[in-house]
Amino acid sequence: MVNQFDNQDLHGNVPDDSSVVLILIDLINDFEFDGADRMFKNTLAIAQPIARLKQNANAAGIPVIYVNDNFGKWQSDFRKLVDHCLEDNVKGKPIAQLLRPDERDYFVLKPKHSAFFSTSLDLLLRYLKANTLILTGIAGNICVLFTASDAYMRDFNLLVPRDCIASETEADNEHALAYMAKVLKADTRPSTEIDCRAIARQKFDESRRQGAPTEAM
Repeated sequence: MVNQFDNQDLHGNVPDDSSVVLILIDLINDFEFDGADRMFKNTLAIAQPIARLKQNANAAGIPVIYVNDNFGKWQSDFRKLVDHCLEDNVKGKPIAQLLRPDERDYFVLKPKHSAFFSTSLDLLLRYLKANTLILTGIAGNICVLFTASDAYMRDFNLLVPRDCIASETEADNEHALAYMAKVLKADTRPSTEIDCRAIARQKFDESRRQGAPTEAM
């Protein structure tokens, strides 16, 4: 019987070894839903830090995965969602322009809050040999928190830069960050203190040590 992980390169589309991964949650969004004004404002404030973090991750060879809600539309297509946010006159257009995916990026559509629930994310991370996740996106107290909880139960190391997640209120966001730091052992330092090149170098060093997890410090 062939093991499902025998094909180590996932049909040639996934790097052989990438123990650190940057994940962007629900950031390709038109923000045209009821009550979106405050969420849009708070997301716009974190878009630039996320864009810089993504640029640094790309330079360090850290892959990026976009995980987006399918908004209950089971015929959703991520590329159509990107085009909708970029080309139509929607509120979320400036965020989509700043954080638009490119040909190097991966994407996963999710039906519920957690990026892991009923998606291919776990399988993709296994092929990448990932053990450290940098989580960014919205909402910090809902989809980011649920994703972080599921990642923690799967023994991933977590970085959740505090300037790269947003919730509807600052209080909700701070509560979520405190919970992730205390209960899920997440590193919540701001993105300006994350050295992607250092993490990538550490990934290379740790790959030489049998069974040793990569630390995110």
